[in-house]
Amino acid sequence: MPLPPLPPVPYHASALRPSWPTLPAALRAAVADRLGAPVVTAQVAGAGFTRGFAAVLHTADGGRAFVKAAPAAEQPHLVQWYAREAAILDRLPADLPAPRPRWTLSEAGWFVLCTDAVDGHTPRLPWVPAELDATLAGYAQVAAALADPPVELTALGLPQLSDLARSDILWWEEVAAGREPVPPLPAPAQGRLAELVALESRLPRYAAGATSLIHGDLRVDNVLIDSHGRAWFCDWTWVCSGPAWFDLAGLLLTAYASGLDTDRLFATHPTTVGAPPDALDATLAALAGYYLTGAAAAPPTASPHLPAHQRWSGEQSLDWLARRQGWR
Repeated sequence: MPLPPLPPVPYHASALRPSWPTLPAALRAAVADRLGAPVVTAQVAGAGFTRGFAAVLHTADGGRAFVKAAPAAEQPHLVQWYAREAAILDRLPADLPAPRPRWTLSEAGWFVLCTDAVDGHTPRLPWVPAELDATLAGYAQVAAALADPPVELTALGLPQLSDLARSDILWWEEVAAGREPVPPLPAPAQGRLAELVALESRLPRYAAGATSLIHGDLRVDNVLIDSHGRAWFCDWTWVCSGPAWFDLAGLLLTAYASGLDTDRLFATHPTTVGAPPDALDATLAALAGYYLTGAAAAPPTASPHLPAHQRWSGEQSLDWLARRQGWR
């Protein structure tokens, strides 16, 4: 059986970001002042799908830091996202494999978030077994720590996945009602709209009442593997209350595309203990709708590679679901 195609653009090269010299001089000076030394090099992050600045900055005194920045006038949504992430990072349990926050600042109409720099790389695709094992073990640690989250974290008023699902993830219901165009469907899923609507409609019910917190955006490009083989988890903007198996399903899409036994990986992971028997199917249906409808409406402020990646992710979700459902 041939392997499904890997992403059209590698995840480590999916971003389109400004360079350090193109940032306003006053902003660069303010960042260097907070870092305590002039910036000598900037290693711009190649992963991600926004156009915000993101780079590891190296300073003249040998220091390193990771900095995100966005202009409030042109990209107010990014400013909101970075500010939300700063608040979340500041309240995560200190022993989680997540970058530690340092500071934020506003200067020259830009908002800046600075964290510790993680010396690592985006996992390679097809997945290298050791890197996948480290990532799955690392997320088990994250999920266990957030099963009973700190009060200061929940006090931020984070959303519930069940509420997000009702308003933002019932995509096939929108398509069936004619409020969203029908996206191109791979052959196994053609003529299956009623089944897709029924499957995705179960997700809000399964997610309702969850008190644990999840990452909410667990993809391969939000993981870094350090020099010791440990997995670190980045981009914590979308933390919400929900079942950890939802994160796991999204992460495993690239493992499915790597030809691995993702049914087994899902079923044997600690986060799926007690999950409904069709939790994976409901999640795959919802993810397929989210990605395929989103591919047709990507905002101009996103990376130009976003639609292709969303389309690919949606196709992998549907292919995996179709195989599980016997739609072949």
